[in-house]
Amino acid sequence: MSRQFGATSTTDEVLEGQDLSGIRVLVTGVSAGLGVETARALASRGAKVVGTARDLAKAEHATAQVRADAKAGGGSLELVALDLASLASVRTCADALRARDEPFDLVIANAGVMATPFGHTADGFETQFGTNHLGHFVLVNRIAPLMRPGARLVNLASSGHRYSDVDLDDPNFERTPYEPFVGYGRSKTANILFAVEFDRRHRSRGVRATAVHPGGILTELGRHLDQSFFQVMIDQMNQELAAEGKPPFQFKTTPQGAATSVWAGVVAEADNVGGRYCENCHVSAIVPDDFKLSAISEGVRGYALDPERAKALWAKSEAMVGERF
Repeated sequence: MSRQFGATSTTDEVLEGQDLSGIRVLVTGVSAGLGVETARALASRGAKVVGTARDLAKAEHATAQVRADAKAGGGSLELVALDLASLASVRTCADALRARDEPFDLVIANAGVMATPFGHTADGFETQFGTNHLGHFVLVNRIAPLMRPGARLVNLASSGHRYSDVDLDDPNFERTPYEPFVGYGRSKTANILFAVEFDRRHRSRGVRATAVHPGGILTELGRHLDQSFFQVMIDQMNQELAAEGKPPFQFKTTPQGAATSVWAGVVAEADNVGGRYCENCHVSAIVPDDFKLSAISEGVRGYALDPERAKALWAKSEAMVGERF
C-alpha cells in the first residue's frame, strides 16, 4: 500500500527511499525559494538537475547547499541562463539544450512572478501572462522532443487561478483595467490549461503533464505585495477559520511547499496525475466556479481543466509567440 502524504509533508519525506540515479531533470527558477529546494531534494537522491535562472550569479550563491547535498547523494546540479520574460532568451536556452541532445525524465516549470505592477515583457506581453505562461510554453514545447517516454511535465500553478479564467480576447489588458491578482489568476489558470493540453498531445508516447499548487509559502514571489494588503488577506483567512472552529493559518515551510512538485514528478502514478491539478500531495477535486472558497481552501475551478479551453489557449499562445508546436 502506498504511503499517504499531505499538506505538512516535506520533500525529504515524499522522496524517502527513492533512488533517482540516472534521472535527468530540468527545473526553472533555481535562484530562490521553491526552485532551490526542489533541485536540492532531487539532486540529493542522485538526479542530474539542470537548473535555470535569470541571474546566474544569484543562483550560484543560492545553490551552495544543493551542490553539497548532490555530491553526498550522487547527483549533480548544472546552471543555465534563462529569462522567461524574453522569448529570445527562452529560444536560446531551448536551442542549446536541444543541441546537446540529452533527454529529460522530468521538467518542472517552477519559475514565475506574482501580482506585479502593470508592465510588459521584452516581447510586449503583459508581464505575468508573458513570464509565467508564454515563456514556459515556448521553452517546454521546444524541448519536448528531449522528453523521453515516461517523462513528466509539472507546471507550478496556484490556488490564485481562482481569481480569473484566461482572457483569450484581451490577454495583455489592452482593453481591460489591470488588477495585479487578476493578471496573476489568468497566468496561473494558463499554467493549468497548458498542462491539460500538453498531456493530451503527448500521453500517447508516454509523456504526461500535471499542474500543482505548492501552498502558501513566504518566498520572494511575494516581493510585489503591499504588506498592509497582505496582512488584510491573512486576517480575513483567520476570521474564516475561527468561524469554522479551526486554528489560525500557518504558512508552509519551503520543503513542505516543494513537496507536491516532487510528489507529482516522481512518486505519484502517472495516470492519476496526468492532466490534473494537485495540491497537498494529492489530486484536487473540481469545485463549481461560483463556489465560495477562502484562499487556503482546496479545490480547482472547472474552467482551469476544461479541455476545449485548453485547446483554445494553445492556439492563442501559438499565435502570440509566432510559433507552431
